[in-house]
Formats: sequence, C-alpha cells, structure tokens
Amino acid sequence: MHIPQQYWSAKRERQYAHIKDSLIQRGKPAPLAEEIAGRVVNKERAQHGESVSASASSLNDMPASRRGGLRSHSGTGGRTLLQLRNEARQRGLRGRSSMNKAQLEEALRR
Repeated sequence: MHIPQQYWSAKRERQYAHIKDSLIQRGKPAPLAEEIAGRVVNKERAQHGESVSASASSLNDMPASRRGGLRSHSGTGGRTLLQLRNEARQRGLRGRSSMNKAQLEEALRR
C-alpha cells in the first residue's frame, strides 16, 4: 500500500487524484487505480527527497512522467527488461541473461 495521505502535500494530493481519475477513465478498476496512483505519487516523493526512506529501485528508476512520455505513443510497453529478468531469476529460468525482451516474455509465458 501507499504512505498515509496525511503526509502528502496539496500538490501530491492533486497528482494522486489526477492519476487515479485518468486510470479509471482508461478502464482500470477503482481499487487498482488507487493503488497505482499511490505508488506513483510515493515514487515521485522519494525521487524528490520528500520521503523519510526510499527503496533503491524507486530512486534509480526513471520518473513515471518520463516513462509515460516515452511509452505513451506506442501503447503500453509491458514490463521492462529489468522486470522480466528479475522474474526469470526468481523462477530459476536458465539462459535469461542472454535473452532479449521478446525471448524473456515468451519464456515466462510457458
């Protein structure tokens, strides 16, 4: 879940509402939209030094605003190569480091 909203600034509250409404308009169920919006806002807070603690993945990943700008014209790009490799590692998939994104997606589908 996300950090309780009493710690959010007015800007982050507006950001959360905007993201949530946008996701609902695109057909996501409300509980999922709330979770995604909360995660995005908390990641933004972490990247801007507004949170007490932050994970390395939040700090090292590109901002959601940048990623959306990169992927918005080609539809959802699915999981990143890093995310696919991580899942392959967790499942013990052999040869994962030399696979490209399409190969990883296919191997993980099996």
